[in-house]
Amino acid sequence: MKKILVPTDFSETANNAFVHALGLAKVVDAELILLHTYELPLIDNQFEVQNYEVLIASLEGSNTKKFKEEIAKLKAIATANNYEEIQISQLLVSGELINSINEVLKTEKIDFVVMGTSGATGWKEAFLGTNTGEAIVNLSVPVLSIPKECKYANIETIGFTTRYREKDKIALRQVIEIAKSAGASVKCLYVKNTEDDGTDATIKEWNELFKNEPITFFILPNEEVSQTIADFIIHQEIDVLAMLTYKRSFFASLFTSSLTEKMSYNSEVPILALH
Repeated sequence: MKKILVPTDFSETANNAFVHALGLAKVVDAELILLHTYELPLIDNQFEVQNYEVLIASLEGSNTKKFKEEIAKLKAIATANNYEEIQISQLLVSGELINSINEVLKTEKIDFVVMGTSGATGWKEAFLGTNTGEAIVNLSVPVLSIPKECKYANIETIGFTTRYREKDKIALRQVIEIAKSAGASVKCLYVKNTEDDGTDATIKEWNELFKNEPITFFILPNEEVSQTIADFIIHQEIDVLAMLTYKRSFFASLFTSSLTEKMSYNSEVPILALH
């Protein structure tokens, strides 16, 4: 059974991502591990050790109590959405979020991370910011990021962007595996521009290699890559967009207001970042 890590700050955005994680868990036959982190305050050196220990114990007790209350609410959400069969465990960790995620990835052998792109504690900045954003995008496992306005729906069509490079094949096979589990199809997009990587021979090779898979290839000539992807998401009714994170700045641009405005009624879709 696979494992999905769901970092949460118990905000509405994080709770929404949790519902998406439940749906993914059902599709790929996985259990969920909920992770909540908190940071203890820095104490002046003159603070008495005994008083410090009392303070830390009090803070830890307070966080533990709140954690239990919030976990109970999340399990109620799972039941309300008919996901009571999904196995859910939880971790409460003292420490910085990204470091804690990386530690759990190692100890729990995580297959996916699912998290919202904004939240009550500024997770949008954490996700797209200079330092922590770089860490998230470069995690060693696929990261499914859920925009705050995106409501869960069954996955019927997964989009995948490619430039027909050899390393893209590995990522595409991961996407096809998920699609098959979900009973979904894959629509693979190549935006052909002056930075061309795909030759006619390579494109023909890919079509032959994946001819027996539930996949359709699209080649759209355009210099506006991100704009073309935004249009593709709408016109092809993409439910999840999968892409490699070789260009973090481009990956982040998909969350900007200009693109979400362009996407109109289906303003934002989950993005599966592959490595």
